[in-house]
Amino acid sequence: MMGIVSPDPRDRRKRGKSMPRKSIDLRDLRTGPSADDVHDIVYFRRHPDDDPNQAAPGRDALNSYPASVRAKMRAVLIAVAAAPPKNFAGGGYWEAMKGVMSGWFEIRADGPHRHHYRLFCLLDYAAEGREKPLLVVIDGRHKPFRTTISDSDYAAVRRLGDEYLRRNPRSLS
Repeated sequence: MMGIVSPDPRDRRKRGKSMPRKSIDLRDLRTGPSADDVHDIVYFRRHPDDDPNQAAPGRDALNSYPASVRAKMRAVLIAVAAAPPKNFAGGGYWEAMKGVMSGWFEIRADGPHRHHYRLFCLLDYAAEGREKPLLVVIDGRHKPFRTTISDSDYAAVRRLGDEYLRRNPRSLS
């Protein structure tokens, strides 16, 4: 049975001045980090159950690169994290990957002796205990000019990414 809804007998036009409505800022309603936030730069550290030495493949790779490449990549990391990443115009240094690497990002830099250097990164909005989203450096590779990174190398990078995402709280250095 449907009830009858009667009109509100109070005439809203005759009410005196009321308190202005407070506008709601949707940012106040968030439940976690957002892609619009500045990101924290972190490095994946392997868990002792997977690697007793707890290597940090991305940091180790970056630290092994020539000084000019390290400086360029660190500057790109800082610029991307501050932009935030979705607003960063990559200029060839920060690129979203495609195909089997979809969901990954790479930082690219050319170095001496006609070598290309890469850092493979993930964006993490679900890391427990973190107020900001994370720009996570997972691994790095380098290759001679005009060559490609092998499918097995890409598979190894993806396995490290899976290892990173498997635990929460995350394993970070």
